[in-house]
Formats: sequence, C-alpha cells, structure tokens
Amino acid sequence: MADHDLVIRGGTVHDGLGSPPRAADVAIRDGLIVAVGDVTGAGKREIDARGKIVTPGFVDIHTHYDGQVTWEERLMPSSGHGVTTVVMGNCGVGFAPCRPHQRDMLVKLMEGVEDIPEVVMVDGLPWNWESFPDYLDALDERRLDIDIAAQIPHSALRIYVMGERAARREAPTADDLAKMRALVAEGIDAGAFGVTTSRNMMHRTKAGELAPSLHSDVDELCALMDGLTDADAGVFQIIPAPDGDAGVEFDVLRTVAEHGRRPLSFTLLDVAGQPGGGWRHMLAGLERAAADGVEMRGQVAPRPVGMFFGLDLSLHLFSCHPSYRAIAHLPLAERVARMHDPDFRRRLLSEQPEDSNPVTLNLVAAFRATCPWGDTPQYEPAREDRVESLAAAAGRSLEDYSYDLLLGDEGHAVFYLPAANYSGGNLDSVREMLGHPNTVMGLADGGAHYGLICDASFPTYLLQRWARDARDDQRLPLPLAIAELTSKAAATVGMADRGRIAEGWKADINVIDLDALRLHVPRVAYDLPAGGKRMQQASDGYVATIVSGEITYLDGEHTGALPGRLVRRSRAQPLERAA
Repeated sequence: MADHDLVIRGGTVHDGLGSPPRAADVAIRDGLIVAVGDVTGAGKREIDARGKIVTPGFVDIHTHYDGQVTWEERLMPSSGHGVTTVVMGNCGVGFAPCRPHQRDMLVKLMEGVEDIPEVVMVDGLPWNWESFPDYLDALDERRLDIDIAAQIPHSALRIYVMGERAARREAPTADDLAKMRALVAEGIDAGAFGVTTSRNMMHRTKAGELAPSLHSDVDELCALMDGLTDADAGVFQIIPAPDGDAGVEFDVLRTVAEHGRRPLSFTLLDVAGQPGGGWRHMLAGLERAAADGVEMRGQVAPRPVGMFFGLDLSLHLFSCHPSYRAIAHLPLAERVARMHDPDFRRRLLSEQPEDSNPVTLNLVAAFRATCPWGDTPQYEPAREDRVESLAAAAGRSLEDYSYDLLLGDEGHAVFYLPAANYSGGNLDSVREMLGHPNTVMGLADGGAHYGLICDASFPTYLLQRWARDARDDQRLPLPLAIAELTSKAAATVGMADRGRIAEGWKADINVIDLDALRLHVPRVAYDLPAGGKRMQQASDGYVATIVSGEITYLDGEHTGALPGRLVRRSRAQPLERAA
C-alpha cells in the first residue's frame, strides 16, 4: 500500500526562499507537502526528477483572467509556463461589482484597456453576479487547472456607485466615497486580496474614452485605501501614469501607502524620456519608503513590455486605413487575397489612418519601430532590425515595404515592438530593477491583450534569459530567480500558504528541465467564445506541473486534472503544517 499520493524522486529542490538547492525527494499527501529529503515510502504515483530542478509552483500576481475564468477551465497561456496561482482584477478593470444595466460599460472598457473583443465577452460572460461577493461565489463554483484569486477593480466600483457620472469626469461626492470605501471593505471580507486602479492615460475604451479611474483625485484613492484599512487586510495595486513626472507620480503612490498603512504595489517601468528621473527616481523612492517603514513594492517586467503586430492580430500599420477597415472582418486568407490585388494596394497606400482613439493611432504609427520575427523569438532586437531601417536600406517607403512584409507567411507574419524597458536598446535597466529587495517580477497580463501582447510567458523567460543564459555579471542566481516567481510574489499579495517547498505547505510544484527550457514564437488560435482569437505561446522544458498535489501537466500536455479553485484571502493563510 502506498504511503503517499505522489513522490518526486531525486530532483534538485529549490525551496522558493532563495536558499541553496539540495538533492531531495518530495512527498505529497492530501494536497500538502509532507516530506522533503530522503523519502523511503512509496507514492501512488512517482516522478523521476533526476537531472531536473524542482520548484514551488509560480504565483503570477498581475493577470486579467476575470472573464476567461468564467468560460474556460484552462487558464492558458499562464498554466503552460509553470504558473499554479494567478491574481486577477488588476489595473482597475474587471466585471464586478456590476448592475445589469452597466454591463455594456464594463465590457467596452475591458475591450479597450485589455484588448479583449467585445463579442467574446458578450458570448462568454454568464453574468451570474452583481456584487463583488456574488462574483466570488460564482467563481467558487469553477473547476480549473490552476488556482485563482481576485482583486476589486476601481473602474467597476466607480461605475457601480456613480453610474454615468463615473464616465463623465465628475468628482465623487462624500457619499460616493463612503460607498466605495464600504464596498472595498465588503469585498476584502468576502475574500478579495486587494483593490486596484490605474492612472495610465492609455487605458481607454476602443472609442477613446478614458477609463473611469483616470478621473480620480488622491482623496478618492485614499478612500479605497481606507476600505483596506477598515478590513485590516489587502493590498493596493496601481499603475502610475507612465508618461507623467516620476516625482509627482511617486508622491501620489507614497501618499496613498502612508494614508492607510497597507501594502502597495505598482507598475515600475523604464519609459524613454519620462520626466522627473523616471524609474531611477522611483527605485530610490522605494528604498526611502522601506527605510521609513512604508510597505511599497514595484512590479517589474523581465523583458521589454512589447507588443505584437500583424494581419492576424489586433493592429498593424494599415489597421486604421479606410480600405483595410472595409475588409477587416473577412477571414485572413480572403484579406490576403484582396491585398494582393494591385488596385487595392494602390488605393490603400494613398490613404491616411483614421480613428477616434489617439492611443490606437499612436500604436499604429509605432509599427515603424517593430522588428519582423521568424521562427525564433527575438526580444532584444537591434535598431537596424526595425522595419523602418529595413525599408530605408531597401530604398523603399515604409508603407510600400511594410505592405509586402505583412503578406509574408500567407499573412501570418509577426512583428515585435519592444516598447517600455528598452530605452537604451538593451535590458540593463531591467536587470537593475529586477531582483531588487523592493521589487518583484510581475506584469505578465495573462488573460488580456489577446491580439497585441503575449507576456504570460514571463516566468519561462526569467529563468531562461536571466538565470540560465545571462552573462556572469548580469546573471540572476537561480535560487533568487525562483524566489521572485514563488515566495516573493506570494508575499506581495498576502498569500502565506504557497510559494515554498517545505513540510506542511501547499503542494504546488514544478519539475523543470532547465537545459531544455525554451520559448516558441506566439501563434494565433481561434478558440475563444464566438470564434475569438488570441495568441498562445508554447514552451519546452516543463516536465510536470502539480497543483494541490495533482499533476496537471506532463511534458506540456494537460492531464485533464482540474484541481484549481478560487482562493479567498482567508484561505491563503498558513495551513496546519504536516508533522
């Protein structure tokens, strides 16, 4: 008779705390780790991990699976990259609380901010909730491949309390602020992990209307923080204005953090030309805050915050040209055929882009700085790899040259734009921010930006680029890289039951062939509700992923197991440790 449900044999075990690894077996029973060391008892199932590393399951604290989790059991792409817990509801956008007549407002907001097609949400969302506690109750019924945790989104909250006034740039009344404060406390008491908001002016509906949270003054942000204080729990997550003065933005962040004395995390980016000292000012501000006992942490992306373009994706150079918009609804093959017609080409190239949303126009114009990809990801391109440089070298206009490139691979050609975190044409700033005591790796955005961004692969990239392949003077030690993905991430949002390999801790575990770890180029799949499309990015090297003691993925293939559940804040506290 087996002594354990599962035993992982002979791997190099990383505890998730950054300690030196050790050769050990790991035994699991009833969803908990019950032994780490020389395990003599047998398991009902066993995994041979010799030559492999064994890590805690990864905790991704910045995702947008708020909708996808209601219609899908597998939270891809994240669950394909060793992630066993995701935290959603970031950036102030989500679907609860929401009155029935306000649903369209939240859908249009999510469509614009997170690039999720409206038809996907209309077809996929069951809307079997109104309040935030209702939403959590609905999620409690879901059975998934990984665990999920939720945060309260400010824009949804503002619309719920203020209705149309929230979108009309009206200031909240004292009564509005009191209601928002009470609803935050109610959501935290029901199991939310925090409240989230955004000051990023790029966050707009598809038509260009600003997200409701962007109209908020500091007193409104402090009212949200008061809700956390009232509940005596939860984290405040915020995106500062990336083009705003770094000094002004950090002062806002610190004011809110000091006001409630609750932990605050925020997006920390290297944005080219940001006034006020940019990311360096914010990193120094984090150090001062820590010295003063103010708990703040910057979320850092491990590579450029990049965007993909192409005919089969959300945007490309001609997305806003009238002639292209007239055929945009057609299947890709038909669009490609039309674009091969000389008369269509001539007409389109004579046009100028048109759109009511300035962000969309700016993104389309940024195509000139994209780099075409082949069969291998290239996240650190040189300037001469840009489309505009290639066009100039060929003696052709940007538009004429790009037209032919977009038709490559029968219209499946992919173009990458390294935006933030690449101002110097390298990742030196990322390395300085990454692994800092007051930062944590984040911002993977799984569940959003289906046709524009594919960063759910951040965990794989971090291990591959920074822990395995970096030159010696830039390498992030493997134990510390794993801590970024596990215990440090869990601690940032107040999860105290996962992120470690130790007796009595939740049995969320990865077995990884580090030498084989490799990312593939993202591919488009039409597998969303209503036939919607999204990018999926596969990887090699994940031997096994385990959630609550059940093997969910073996060699990248889903086993069919769905042990993932909603994690309420009260359930993410220390479990009874095994003897």
